[in-house]
Amino acid sequence: MIHWLYERRLRSQLQRLPHHICFMITEQDMLDAPEKILDVTSWCLNLGITLLTFHVNSTDSENIRKFLPYIKKIASVAKLRLHDEYGTEVKGEGVVVDVAIGKSGREEIAQCIKQMANDGIDPKVVDEHLIESYLAFRYSPDLVIKTGGYHLTDFLIWQSVYSELYFSDINWRFFRKIDLLRALRDYQSRERRFGI
Repeated sequence: MIHWLYERRLRSQLQRLPHHICFMITEQDMLDAPEKILDVTSWCLNLGITLLTFHVNSTDSENIRKFLPYIKKIASVAKLRLHDEYGTEVKGEGVVVDVAIGKSGREEIAQCIKQMANDGIDPKVVDEHLIESYLAFRYSPDLVIKTGGYHLTDFLIWQSVYSELYFSDINWRFFRKIDLLRALRDYQSRERRFGI
């Protein structure tokens, strides 16, 4: 009962929500609590978040097969865009939820440069807007949440340069709606400067 009251109090304090949240999740997180990704998605949707991204830092095919069915359940509540080594699969309707498995920001930027070279782009015209037009993930999250520690991956390394970062000492398997609301409360208390 106390948790319910505290959750309600936290929710009432939220006046400004991020448009786009990105969660950084490890392979072990997904193995320990694969069902949590659907829970977190539902919480965010119910709060009115309009774009979600999950990055699962995993390249082990056997482990990915273990938690992939749980990720695919997101399509029952949102439009899932699943990005993995085989390409992009889209299922469901509604708010877009991108799940990127084993994707690297460094590789994404290197691929942009290669593609620009293949397209014969004159180096003199290359600017940040042109680079952004070549990125696979063409959005910048307002808030990046990392559970269970302080080590981010290089996913969205270009796109998240002005994102607000929130590190929760709560492990993914124990991450609750209250913890999400705390992250959102912290986000709204920050003055976003976008590098200025």
